[in-house]
Amino acid sequence: MTEVVVLLEEDGTPAGTYPKALVHGLDTPLHQAFSCHVFDADGRVLLTRRSLDKVAWPGVWTNAFCGHPGPGEPFEDALTRRAEHELGLELGAIEPALPDFRYWARDASGIVENEVCPVFTAVAARDPEPRPDEVVEWAWVDPSEARRAVLATPFAFSPWLVLQVQQGIWGAPDTQDDGGRTPS
Repeated sequence: MTEVVVLLEEDGTPAGTYPKALVHGLDTPLHQAFSCHVFDADGRVLLTRRSLDKVAWPGVWTNAFCGHPGPGEPFEDALTRRAEHELGLELGAIEPALPDFRYWARDASGIVENEVCPVFTAVAARDPEPRPDEVVEWAWVDPSEARRAVLATPFAFSPWLVLQVQQGIWGAPDTQDDGGRTPS
């Protein structure tokens, strides 16, 4: 079965579907996604480094995981599905954090992300066991230390993570100029 993503009109209403394997390209249509920040019992946040085999942003550090809900799939179900698939994790305490997050970004190869991407937080009770085609490295990090690293070296992190940190995912929103990348 071909996995599909939900395409969106500019106002966020569904506008059909498109194969996931083909949606991210040089002229990516607006589509639905999600992003999740996973914490452990000690309050540390999980950072993952994307597999070097990823089409977009290979090898960059990012939040725990991202994905796309299927047509009619509730976000909580999609988050649970992707956490298990990518990281071998069961999630608890799933909560919306940045429900109106939206972004557009282009990587060095020209691949574009164009997503309405609500951001969630969740808790995991154990270490991840990631799939090597998804994640090459991971680390539990104090959120304030992670925030400082992201703001000091944004080029080492995914653009969506940089924007989420600037918008306050791990603390007060950043007031620095973001180069016009903040979602409208």
